[in-house]
Amino acid sequence: MPRRSIKRFMPDPDSIKKHKSLRFLGSLLHDPNLWHLNRHSVARAMAVGLFAAFIPMPFQMLLAASLAILVRSNMPISVGLVWLTNPLTMPPIFYCTYQLGAWLMDVPARSLPDDLTWEWISGQLSTVWQPFLLGSVVTGIVLGGLGYCLTMIYWRWWVNRQWKRRKQRSPR
Repeated sequence: MPRRSIKRFMPDPDSIKKHKSLRFLGSLLHDPNLWHLNRHSVARAMAVGLFAAFIPMPFQMLLAASLAILVRSNMPISVGLVWLTNPLTMPPIFYCTYQLGAWLMDVPARSLPDDLTWEWISGQLSTVWQPFLLGSVVTGIVLGGLGYCLTMIYWRWWVNRQWKRRKQRSPR
């Protein structure tokens, strides 16, 4: 895996450990797997980050950091992946997760009105939240699992490729 290129974008673990908003975690931040780039910690980070990105809640990064500590995954990657759902991508992603949830629950999906008002949103919230939440959780689990598997496969492929290149270059 291109560790050097990933490490360039990684924050310094010591600065994160000393950050005032993370002091409450104390010694939990001293686990080396939270900062190392190895196949297992990165694959788990992909799963955690993708799962947390699709959960519709405030402070998704806190969820990703907590799950990263729990499953001992790379924390910066876990937290960074949460930004897949940013203010620009959130509406279409969450609309798709709602559609998926409505399909899974076998309920008709609501269509958006021509003029979207707060009254319409608050009136429809009681019928929309269950399919939306189900679709978000299912999407997070499926994409998290897919991210984990693809990262493991890609990492092995990369290492095997590097070994083959090294064997070809070395004189016998």
